[in-house]
Amino acid sequence: MALYPIIIQVPPDIQATKGRPKVQALSRLARQAAQQSAQRSLGHALSGFPKSGAGVPQPVNGIHWSLSHKSALVAGIVAPQAVGIDVEYCRPVKAGMFARIASEKEWALGRGADRGDAALAEEGVFHRFWTAKEAVLKAVGHGLTGLSRCRIIAVPSPHRIHLTYAGAPWRVVQHWYDRHLVAVALQHLPEEGEQIHWPPPPRRW
Repeated sequence: MALYPIIIQVPPDIQATKGRPKVQALSRLARQAAQQSAQRSLGHALSGFPKSGAGVPQPVNGIHWSLSHKSALVAGIVAPQAVGIDVEYCRPVKAGMFARIASEKEWALGRGADRGDAALAEEGVFHRFWTAKEAVLKAVGHGLTGLSRCRIIAVPSPHRIHLTYAGAPWRVVQHWYDRHLVAVALQHLPEEGEQIHWPPPPRRW
C-alpha cells in the first residue's frame, strides 16, 4: 500500500485567527488532509477520527491516522500500521533546547546530516531530530513524557532517521517544504514500489 502524506497551506483568514477558534480551524483542516490521504491510499474516506479517553488516535478498521498543524501548514496521513506525522517551522532555537531533545551521542550522529543549507544547518538538524521524535511519539500514542525513551540511533541520509522507542525500532522519513519540515514515522517502511509519495509544495494563498 502506497502512503500519501497530504500537506495543506493554511488560508490567511485562519492564520490571522487567535486562540481556540484557530486551533479548531487548524484541526479541521488537518482532518481534511488526512481524508485526502485516505482517498489517495485507500480509495475512500475514513468514517471518522476516533480517540481514546486519553485523546490518543484510534485505528478505523485497521487503518491508523495522524495529524499535525502549525500556523501556516497542516499535515495528515493514514497507514495500515501505526503512523505519526509532524510538521515544524525551522527557526533559531535556544541553546538549552538541544540538551532537552537529544544526548551528545545522538547529536554527534546528526553532524554533517543537515539539509545542505549552511544558514540553517544547526537549526535544520535540531528540527530534524525534533520532528523525528515527535512523529514517533505520536505513532506510539505518548506525549512528551515519553521523550526520554525515544533515541536516535542512525542518520543514514538527509531524509531518513532511525530511532528506537522503548527499544523497538522506528523509521522516519522527512521532507522539506521551504522552511517547514514534515516527518513521517513508521515501524516498517513500505516495500520498494510502495514508497511514500510526497506531494508538491502546497498552493500559496
